[in-house]
Amino acid sequence: MTMRSVARLSFLTVLAAIALGWATLGMASAEEATALVQRTTDQMLRTLEARRAEVERDPSLIFNMVESSVAPHFDFERITQGAVGQAWREATPAQRRALVDAFKQVLIRTYARSLLSYAGEEIRYLPARPGRQPSTVTVSTEINAPGSAPIPVDYRMYQAARGWQVYDVVINNASLVGNYRTSFANEVRRAGIDGLIATLNDMNARSGE
Repeated sequence: MTMRSVARLSFLTVLAAIALGWATLGMASAEEATALVQRTTDQMLRTLEARRAEVERDPSLIFNMVESSVAPHFDFERITQGAVGQAWREATPAQRRALVDAFKQVLIRTYARSLLSYAGEEIRYLPARPGRQPSTVTVSTEINAPGSAPIPVDYRMYQAARGWQVYDVVINNASLVGNYRTSFANEVRRAGIDGLIATLNDMNARSGE
């Protein structure tokens, strides 16, 4: 074997080692994302069951429970930006902040109300898949209820400085961000960005009644 062959072999060996290292890191990171989803969900459901009687007397209590345990793992600015679409570029900093604040509350209240109907359905956690963009993964779950087909729920996540963050949720192949994008675009065309903000605030006010 020539020196050139040895050098080439050594170089390829180093490349293989680096690639293996990155693959291992990616697998570990994906497992961390899945673990985060499972840990957060299990904690939320345990808290709900422990305080079920309180929540039945005052359903609004669940909003704070979701705000403290689930919301920190969602990037509401990125979610809102994706849902608002092209109009985001036209919004002022104050309008963007108002959109994020209002839409965050809409999502928290929607998620909280869905939790109230939880009746012990089994949640199955599947291996995470690499996302389309660097440092992103999709954490797949299935909700299984007796006598019903499993409902797939996918969490699209990216790795931020503060840890894994959810930037979209796909339920039965329907993207949360994508679904809202159409209705938001219609509202912006009808009443402008301030009109969309007013609509979101009205949704929150009505859900609190």
